[in-house]
Amino acid sequence: MEKYQRWAKSILEKALTTRRVIIISGARQIGKTTLAEQAINDNAIFRTLDDTTLLPVALDDPRGFLEHDKKTLVIDEIQKAPLLLPEIKRIVDKNNSPGQFVLTGSSDVRSNPKIKESLAGRIKNIRLHGLSEGEIQGCPPNFIERLFNQDFPSQIKGCSKALILQLALRGGYPEVVKFDKAERKEWFRDYLDALIEHDLKDIASIKNEDALRVIIHALSAWSGKLMDMEGICSACGISKPTLKEYIALIERLYLCDRVHPWTKTDYDMVGRTDKMYMTDTGLMAATLGWHYDTVAFDADRFGKLIETFVFNELSAQIDLNSDYTLRHYRDRRNREIDFIVENDQGDIVGIEVKGGSGISKEDFKHLQWFKNNLVKSGRFTGIVLYSGENTLPFGENMMAVPTACLWCK
Repeated sequence: MEKYQRWAKSILEKALTTRRVIIISGARQIGKTTLAEQAINDNAIFRTLDDTTLLPVALDDPRGFLEHDKKTLVIDEIQKAPLLLPEIKRIVDKNNSPGQFVLTGSSDVRSNPKIKESLAGRIKNIRLHGLSEGEIQGCPPNFIERLFNQDFPSQIKGCSKALILQLALRGGYPEVVKFDKAERKEWFRDYLDALIEHDLKDIASIKNEDALRVIIHALSAWSGKLMDMEGICSACGISKPTLKEYIALIERLYLCDRVHPWTKTDYDMVGRTDKMYMTDTGLMAATLGWHYDTVAFDADRFGKLIETFVFNELSAQIDLNSDYTLRHYRDRRNREIDFIVENDQGDIVGIEVKGGSGISKEDFKHLQWFKNNLVKSGRFTGIVLYSGENTLPFGENMMAVPTACLWCK
């Protein structure tokens, strides 16, 4: 399998010089161990808790398991032995040298209610996403900076609506990037089976695996929509407490992410409901049984898939830099902006996602309203991402931008 240079590598390399403990978190099979191998030199030892001979040692003798004679100990799948964390705290409190431990986790170990130790002040968390298109093509993560500088190429050729759909259907799991459609379908099926039947046992006692599968299917179908718990309960035929519990578990496995609403306003019509997105469009499409012909000519499916694809590309870049936040906007008059990106100086970029190649002034009406009515200070830029080739102006600080700018050099 080809090893891609991950954008988070530089973040990890810096953290190894400043933080005692680093945790690389993200879904199974997205390259956490590979990232650690790329960034860490020979003065390290790797131990994986997937190893059935090592796991009992970690559980029965945490202190002995953590003993080593290298600068850095890398522990894969820390969620399998979360009680190692108090012992790690004891070690790094005695020795404050950086780069002592690198932990990887396929579930959010810090959200485990049994774990009281947060390692606050000692730990750097690095969220690793699936491969972005920029990483696959070897491009730098410069889209967010370009947003705020309004610095886009005037034209990008060769990235059509059909190609963008193909990229979304493929997704960003490193192992499946080179697979054909049939191989991807089989891989994603096996992947979900393994998560539900095995990985979840590390973090929870699941009483109804069938219900969990139904909820993952429902979340895939609702990706990019406002969270409607009543609607999902009705669609799945389960109670709200069960739904909340299972969604929390799915989030802990990094299969879906929430986007909180932008609420920095006294406008009383603003909505306060989260949006939920699947963290990989290939997995989303496979779960729903979607393929090119069933999506290309269905506006609702195409819109949800492409918006989710854009979310994954955006979040992969925003999580590299704590100076930015990602939100969405919708009010009770159905004015909606897909994504609101804000920097720490209060400048805002609103992003609307349009799957097609046609563009008109009408596509900017909610961005223009937001600018005129809710932006009290700072600079506002309105962007409509579309599958055309040209960057086009649509008034002051408003422009249509090719979706391919998400990953261009």
